[in-house]
Amino acid sequence: MANRLVIISDMWGAKKGQWITSYLGYLQQYYKITFYDCQQLADLNLTVESPENLQKAFMEEGVDTAVAHLLKKEHKRSHYLAFGIGGTIAWKAAQKGLPVKSLYAISSAGLRGEDQRPKKVDIKLLYGSNDEFKPSENWSHEIGVEMETVKNFGHSLYTDEKIIGKVSLELLGKIMKKKSVA
Repeated sequence: MANRLVIISDMWGAKKGQWITSYLGYLQQYYKITFYDCQQLADLNLTVESPENLQKAFMEEGVDTAVAHLLKKEHKRSHYLAFGIGGTIAWKAAQKGLPVKSLYAISSAGLRGEDQRPKKVDIKLLYGSNDEFKPSENWSHEIGVEMETVKNFGHSLYTDEKIIGKVSLELLGKIMKKKSVA
């Protein structure tokens, strides 16, 4: 099992991440998986975990702390699947030298402010059409990343079984395509 997949949670981490088990069900047979809870990577310990408090904590220091911890922990070139703020963390870590084969980021808030993409990384972004944090199509063309928008979904589209199946099949397709070429 040479393919390694690093999964980085959304801002809620494992606390509200029961949906992550569906991804694991599809992918663990074909990937060696390492999972990171964003809150643990960022050393967050909030008394009240409201969306506003979590977003503020990540923007103030949490993202930078999580990037630093990820860079210390990960040294093997791997595929990354990241959700919400986890995609921003993986993106910024890749810019600082994290060895990334590919990054599949779903509903990654914070990327629309980025003006450079990580170099030599195959990147795919997925957003719901109703996601308030979605970058513009113009941004994706300017920065040179593939961005897909799914109609009638919002920011939490990655928790929907249809999207879980779609994303998992795309990730498995990458492996199968490489095996058939070899």
